[in-house]
Amino acid sequence: MSAAAPPSESGAPTNRAPRTVLLIEDEESIGNLVRTYFARDQFSVVWLRSGEEALLELASQKIDLVVLDIGLPGIDGFEVCRRIRSRSQVPILMLTARDEEPDRITGFDLGADDYVLKPFSPRELVARAHAILRRGRQAAYQDVLRLGEVEVRRSERVACADDQEVKLTNKEFDLLTVLIENAGLVLTREKLLDEVWGMTYPGDTRTVDVHIAQLRRKLGLQDLIVTVRGAGYKAVRE
Repeated sequence: MSAAAPPSESGAPTNRAPRTVLLIEDEESIGNLVRTYFARDQFSVVWLRSGEEALLELASQKIDLVVLDIGLPGIDGFEVCRRIRSRSQVPILMLTARDEEPDRITGFDLGADDYVLKPFSPRELVARAHAILRRGRQAAYQDVLRLGEVEVRRSERVACADDQEVKLTNKEFDLLTVLIENAGLVLTREKLLDEVWGMTYPGDTRTVDVHIAQLRRKLGLQDLIVTVRGAGYKAVRE
C-alpha cells in the first residue's frame, strides 16, 4: 500500500506529480536539510556533491529546478551555472556564503534566477523555489511583446532587435519584459528590484542600473528605456 501524500509547507496534503530538484551541494548537513524540506513539499530530490556529476545528471533526466551551491569542489558553482545555461533554461537557484555584490551580479549575469545566502531558512528556500517555478509557468502562456524594433517572445525566452536574436541573461530578459508590460508607466528601482529579483533580494538598486545599461547597449533602446530623474525608469512606445 502506498503512503499518504505528505503535507506541503502550507500544511495541506497535495496530490500533484512531484517535480524534480537537482541539488548540487557538497556540505552534508546543508544537503540533508535542503533535501528534507523539499521532500516534505513533495519534490523529488536528486542530491549530488559536485558540478561534474550534476552536469551528467542534467543530460540524463528531466530536471525542473537546480539548487546550486557556489563553493563546490572541482568546478565551482559559477562555472556550473554557465555550462547549464549554455544548453538549458532550467531555473537555477544559487546558494552562497559570500555576501558580495559582484558575486551576486556575476551569478545573475550567468543566468541564475535567484540567490539565497547561507545561513538561510529552509522554508524560505522552498518558497523561493515555488515562486521561480510559478513565474516560469506564467511566462510560458504570454503573447509576443514589442518595443520599437525589439520583439520579446516569452514562451521561447527570446529577444530580437531588427529581426536578429540578441542573447540576454535571464534577469535582463525578465527586466525587459516587466518594462514593456508597463510601457508608459514610471517604475521605481525598488519596484523593478521586487518584480525581477524578489522582495528579499539582498542587493541594492544599483543592480537595476547595471541591467538597464546592458539592455540599452545590447538592444539599442537608449531612447525607449528612459531614466526619469529622481523616480526610476520608463519604457516609451514610439
